[in-house]
Amino acid sequence: MDQEKPKLYLIAAIDQKGGIGLGGKLPWHLKADMEFFRRTTICHEDAQRRNMVIMGRKTWESIPESQRPLKGRKNVILTGNKDFKAEGAYVAHSLKDAMELADDRIASIFVMGGAKVYQQAISLKGIKGIYLTQVKKAFRCDAFFPKPPKFPKKELLGKGEEAGVPYEFWLYSKPASVRKLPREGQAQGARPNRSRSDRKEGSAGARPKKKR
Repeated sequence: MDQEKPKLYLIAAIDQKGGIGLGGKLPWHLKADMEFFRRTTICHEDAQRRNMVIMGRKTWESIPESQRPLKGRKNVILTGNKDFKAEGAYVAHSLKDAMELADDRIASIFVMGGAKVYQQAISLKGIKGIYLTQVKKAFRCDAFFPKPPKFPKKELLGKGEEAGVPYEFWLYSKPASVRKLPREGQAQGARPNRSRSDRKEGSAGARPKKKR
């Protein structure tokens, strides 16, 4: 029996105006969002497979060095720099080449930013859905999430509030593409934007630096 092809998703956090970052950093710090990102991009139903994340070079560099590569996932960096090297990660020079690095051991692919990478990926016909954290507040941003395509299914996965900042976790998808995820910690979790770091709560410099 043929192995199911990896499903392609985008995952992002946006404010009320669609902003995703300022100066390559997250304008907010929500532990629940960082945990939501971690669980979403790691969890899958087949123990013999893992997921893959695709990010731009600036996003990669925004992750604290001690947290790179993101554990439990195949890390792929998209850059136009032909000489760029990254320990523990794969490097691709086009989105097409990055996608082709997903072999039959990859369950799902997550495009995690930044803005230019989202813009390249948003129009792909193979997108199954978008995991979107909606931060219910406006922040100063200089990078924005592109206008997403319309999906017939919209599912609220959780919501909460931290330091006076309310947020909601949504999945926009085609009906057959919904992935089952653990429900624990929905109203209190975490994730990064351009630099999604898996740094544990309480560790020094827990806020991700630089850069969906």
